[in-house]
Amino acid sequence: MVVIVLGLLGLGIVVFVHELGHFLAARWMGVHVEAFSLGWGPKLAGITRGGTEYRVSVFPIGGYCRMKGEEAFKAALERGDEDMPREPGSYYGASPGRRIVIALAGPVANLVFALIVAVAIAAAGYTLRTSGNKVILASEYPLVGAPVTGLPAERAGIRTGDRIVAIDGVETRMYSQIQEIIFRSADKPLRLTVERDTNRIELVVVPVLDRETGAGRVGLYAWIDPVVERVEPTGSAYVAGLEPGDRILSVNGQKVEHDVAFQKALLDRSRVFRMEIDRAGTRQVVEVVPTWDKDGHPDLGLSFRAVAFRIQADGPLDAIVKGWKDTRDTVLGTLQGLAGLFRGNVKVTNAVSGPARITYMVGTVASRSLRDGWADGLSQLFNFLSLLSVGLFVMNLMPIPLLDGGQILLFVVEGIRRKPLKLKTVYRYQAVGMAVVLALFLLTTVADLTFFSGR
Repeated sequence: MVVIVLGLLGLGIVVFVHELGHFLAARWMGVHVEAFSLGWGPKLAGITRGGTEYRVSVFPIGGYCRMKGEEAFKAALERGDEDMPREPGSYYGASPGRRIVIALAGPVANLVFALIVAVAIAAAGYTLRTSGNKVILASEYPLVGAPVTGLPAERAGIRTGDRIVAIDGVETRMYSQIQEIIFRSADKPLRLTVERDTNRIELVVVPVLDRETGAGRVGLYAWIDPVVERVEPTGSAYVAGLEPGDRILSVNGQKVEHDVAFQKALLDRSRVFRMEIDRAGTRQVVEVVPTWDKDGHPDLGLSFRAVAFRIQADGPLDAIVKGWKDTRDTVLGTLQGLAGLFRGNVKVTNAVSGPARITYMVGTVASRSLRDGWADGLSQLFNFLSLLSVGLFVMNLMPIPLLDGGQILLFVVEGIRRKPLKLKTVYRYQAVGMAVVLALFLLTTVADLTFFSGR
């Protein structure tokens, strides 16, 4: 329930910003706004100022902006009129250029929101808990099926225990930085600066395209030391007596140097895992009787210690530069992912999400982030909302009828013709849009069901 509530509130913020953009642009362009609502559904409360009803509605999923003339347009469509009503101060009474500004303002508001959030986060700073730049060859630790050899990282000469300190001259302190660059660089050569023992060497790796996700991959895991950070009070690790700070040295006789070796040791599916641990310099042996999750994997109820990195801009100007770069990279990454989807480089059910899955994702990020403390938790949450806002910006500008991009295309054609389009033409255009949106709805529903069913 907490995940759902937080997810609805987070998604509501992004949608509300979008509708606020339409509202402000409509007022600026001289179009009368009849109602502007925070939330959907039945009205809880409202007040009228300047002919506009400002209301709060029951469901906190964004809001809506109802402009003068929209209801008359729908009525004209139902009557089969030749032309739509164009009253002064109405949406369709405004020139095509003014309507383009109003339609464009919603997506632009999402982009501005993402930029403001990125700049604010860079200025305030936050602590990111992740893994460092030390890596493990996936071919040496197969977690599913038989070992896979010949992966790009192995061919490039990377070894387990190497530290990737730079890619194409860009410093990489965290595995998340390495992962991000590799993800967006399928089939592109990358020059790695690798630290091995006391030496630095240059290697070149070419990520291959993963058609399940549309991302590049090379066959690496992050190296995470097997030092316990958190033990769930109801988990089997807690019952066995494991404590935060314990370092796991072996499991059932198998040496454990990192998290991946630990996960591989658990594949034996033993009824009891005999673990040798180091607790404050003293070696001990504990026996853990695992519980099993729905997929048949052991669930011990513990997590390993992450590395804390402090991320903060050096000043206001640096915050603006960092915020701009982050927003730009997010837009480019979204466009790249969209292009990969249309080229068939990614499995569709992995690439699209409906409202249910988006709500779940926002709520999950929110609940997990806030456990790390309010300051850093809010930074992570709003960073995710910024990402979602950029997605809304890009998707809404696609030339699909019923979306803002489709409306803008309609108004551009009207402006070029220098006369209004026939209502019947608009109706057919909207009908195509309805069919496309319905198909997208069905597709995202299937994708959501696939996700929640674990398939």
